[in-house]
Amino acid sequence: MHIIGIDLGGTRIKGVLIDEKGQIMQQSYSMTGDGDDDIVWKTAIRNTVHELKNKNPEPVSLVGISAPGLPNEENTAIHFMPGRLQGLERFVWKDYLGLNTFLLNDAVAALNAESKIGIAKNKKHIAMLTLGTGVGGALILNGQPFQGDFCRAGHLGHMVVDYQATPDVTGMPGSLEMCIGNCSLEERTNGRYHMSHDLIEDYKKGDAYATEVWLTSVKKLAIGIASIINIVSPEIIVLGGGITEANEALFAPLEEYMAEYEWRPGGHTVPIVKAVLGDLAGAVGAALFAHSKSMVRI
Repeated sequence: MHIIGIDLGGTRIKGVLIDEKGQIMQQSYSMTGDGDDDIVWKTAIRNTVHELKNKNPEPVSLVGISAPGLPNEENTAIHFMPGRLQGLERFVWKDYLGLNTFLLNDAVAALNAESKIGIAKNKKHIAMLTLGTGVGGALILNGQPFQGDFCRAGHLGHMVVDYQATPDVTGMPGSLEMCIGNCSLEERTNGRYHMSHDLIEDYKKGDAYATEVWLTSVKKLAIGIASIINIVSPEIIVLGGGITEANEALFAPLEEYMAEYEWRPGGHTVPIVKAVLGDLAGAVGAALFAHSKSMVRI
């Protein structure tokens, strides 16, 4: 069986054609056009699906879509996504595409891929944080994506680590997202930095101000991760997103702070690893999720 996966991002639409084991047979990229009429990006998704379907010699009847927002309980549409991608909420893709279609939150989709064919393969309990403009999150528990009531579970970036700091988009003060996400960097640096990449480069050069800001952010990240470990007790923590491209500049101080904050009964530690599947993880994870949902319904 071959399945189509789509990742609906704010900038690009990524599409893949995979087999049931996650092997990528075809891939496609197009621009999203968020801010334009929703017909633009909906048409782009339909064209991507038709393109991938037509390239496949075997019939394709199943699509998985990774998208921002909260899916409905049946995972047939995004139920709640205010402020972005107008027209996405409650849009039934099965009717539009003419194929069985299931939707999954984008961070959950990325973790689903990492758990099936990536860095967390064969792990049953996994937590993921995506570090970028904001801080996304996802959970795999007992080998399955954990969505919770209202499909809201896994938004780990909105946990509070500094209750006196600025609220995030959900109203949570000093959340993990506001402590390390690009969205708050200008505020955290009094306008000196706009992108984490520049901050990290100055940290590598030994700049005192950049070092203070960056290590404070990493320290708060460690506190957040230690909290996740205490609550969920995962086998592994996966970090993804653009900020993880800092590599040693992120993971070395993070390891030092984890030694301070992680509860390690009997000396047990939880490994923290970098995601390996790159920008196609959401599309692959959505396709694999659609395959699992279709198998349940058979």
